[in-house]
Parts: sequence; C-alpha cells; structure tokens
Amino acid sequence: MNNTINSNYFATLAAINVNDHLEKKGQFSYLSWPYAVAQLRLFDETATWEVMRFNGLPFLTTDNGTFVEVAVTVKSITLSQIHPVLDNKNKPIITPTVFDINTSIQRCLVKAIALHGLGLNVYAGEDLPATDNSINTNASGQSFKPSFKPSVVSRPADNGFIQPELLTANQLRYINRLIRETGTDVEQLLAYFDFESLEQIPKFEVNRVIQTLESHRQQDAA
Repeated sequence: MNNTINSNYFATLAAINVNDHLEKKGQFSYLSWPYAVAQLRLFDETATWEVMRFNGLPFLTTDNGTFVEVAVTVKSITLSQIHPVLDNKNKPIITPTVFDINTSIQRCLVKAIALHGLGLNVYAGEDLPATDNSINTNASGQSFKPSFKPSVVSRPADNGFIQPELLTANQLRYINRLIRETGTDVEQLLAYFDFESLEQIPKFEVNRVIQTLESHRQQDAA
C-alpha cells in the first residue's frame, strides 16, 4: 500500500459538501445512497462494499430487533457499520418487511461510506442524547440546548493541503436570521461548535448549525 497516496483520503472525502443531496424522512436527514456510491466510486474506482450474511441471510434477527451490516473498502481500508432496522422515526421495526430490510441496508451502506469521511458530519452527534450539562443560556436568559454535540471526527484534518470550503453568503444570512429569531448568544454558539466566527463556519458544518438553531426555534414556538 502506498501510504503517501492514502494518508489524506479521509480528509478529502470529508471535505465534500453533501448538503444538497440530503433527503428528509420524518424529522431526520439522510444522504442519498446513489449519490454517496457515485462520489465514492469517482474518488476510488476500486472501492467495494459487501452486505454481510448471517447464516446465509442479509440480516440478523435478535430479541432486541433486526440488524444489518455493510463493510466498505476504500484505498484497501475496510470499515464496517451495523445498522438496526428502523422506521422513519428511528424506532425499531418489530416485524420488518423485505422493503424495510432493503432500506436499512441502503442506510447502512451510506453510514459505512461515512466512516471513510463522505457525509460523516450528517450523523454527528446523532447517538448522543442531550443532557442537562449541555444547556446554555442565550442573550434573552432563555435556555439553549443544541440538538447536536460537536464531534472531533466530523471535520477534515487541517493538514496544510486541504482547506474546507466556507459557508456561502446566503447561508450566513440565514444563520444570522435564526440567531435573531431565537435570541441565541453568538459567542456561546461559536464556543459550542468551536468556530472562530460565523464567517469561518466550514460549509460541511453548516447543516449541523442550522439544524441546531431550527430545533431551538421549534422549541420556542411549542
């Protein structure tokens, strides 16, 4: 294996902006699997993936639910992801249909690809429940509990060669609008996500920031 070629592949995939290819199902966002596969193959034409078998079946049924597993190999590095069969509310399906299992395999494939960098920010913090320690106070004295917690693996490494693209002017205006509508303290928001300024938000992190602010706005409206 040529370590020089492969050393930065994660950063390259993580720097790809996937926001325009997200699909909304219920209250959750998913990356389109055809897009993820296409980007993966464009990046590495030798990339492969495998749906793991359990006694010959592409799923495993347990007392806790049904699971699928997909392994993706990029640049000779294989990473696998296990995914439960869930509905659009991310609740386990007790008796999944063939369609449910196939959908979960597709989602699992995208998550396995994300382990290599592509679209990883979409899933940042999804398995981390909000706790009382995450509550901050905004400029109006109201509680501010972000929907997502920052993840150190959600950003490309700053290796001196790849500089992540920054958010657009329209995205910045929308974030500022959400900040005004929710009364969010900008300094607390920047400290929470570890950004130097709103203008320096990486484009691949914009979706996470917007989702957090929109969630806060929905809480205020409830």
